[in-house]
Amino acid sequence: MTFPHRHLLGIEALRPEEITTLLDLADQYAALNRQSDKHADVLAGLTQINMFFENSTRTQASFEIAGKRLGADVMNMAMQASSVKKGETLIDTALTLNAMHPDLLVVRHPHSGAVDLLAQKVNCAVLNAGDGRHEHPTQALLDALTIRRAKGRLQRLSIAICGDIAHSRVARSNIMLLGKMENRLRLIGPPTLMPAGIAEFGVEVFDDMHEGLRDVDVVMMLRLQKERMDGGFIPSEREYYHRYGLDEDKLKSAKPDAIVMHPGPMNRGVEIDGTLADDINRSVIQDQVEMGVAVRMAAMDLLAQNLRLTRAAPA
Repeated sequence: MTFPHRHLLGIEALRPEEITTLLDLADQYAALNRQSDKHADVLAGLTQINMFFENSTRTQASFEIAGKRLGADVMNMAMQASSVKKGETLIDTALTLNAMHPDLLVVRHPHSGAVDLLAQKVNCAVLNAGDGRHEHPTQALLDALTIRRAKGRLQRLSIAICGDIAHSRVARSNIMLLGKMENRLRLIGPPTLMPAGIAEFGVEVFDDMHEGLRDVDVVMMLRLQKERMDGGFIPSEREYYHRYGLDEDKLKSAKPDAIVMHPGPMNRGVEIDGTLADDINRSVIQDQVEMGVAVRMAAMDLLAQNLRLTRAAPA
């Protein structure tokens, strides 16, 4: 398999064939995860450290499960109780960890670019589990795998990404990945939640849900990133749901077989109707969670292969 990367810091650096390589391997791990014996030994003898400077449920849990199923020694660092709280810099933390010789470092950080900076200071493979408003590559990859499994392909689909585009690293990574795979992308949301210059990304922009969802194959809802908002971006949650929350009426504008996605955590009754989120005929939200483990297993497997090749090469 061709995946010539030392780290997985973002989607921007990946070529379409490399994305396909990772998704093909993730498909194999999705099959393994449905068996009674879910374990492999491809990371046996390797150490994985999870450093989450922001709260996380799905991402941290799935990286931990992925590492353990592949045989790694997994350590979760409680960053809220770490030396960072005592004033230690990110660089010093990286150098401290590097001295312990980890093999895989999974990092989530509230500041864009922090994970990339850390990757420059360590000798191990680094996986970006989300950095500020920048990127969330494994979320985009698991979304892509979910779409491919539901639709049978990942090209030439009409995909709507709806909600808080401006503050969402999930949206940014998905726009890049789905664009690379030759899909038609529509962004839907209030003008206050659209980043400046977004049309330059080769997407269509709408502020009306019915118009934007017309005949799309995939509806991807986003969480309101309240923790990244420093002003009045929406009049009220009630008004936001009325105009931009996904419900049965708005979904009628999409194709009859359109799938509904959400990266979680969901604000039911704000971004999406709870009944629709649980509709097994339309919603693939739980499939996204399942594919998250498989994608992260595939990513760590490929990076570990490269790590071993690098270490085996003569100096």
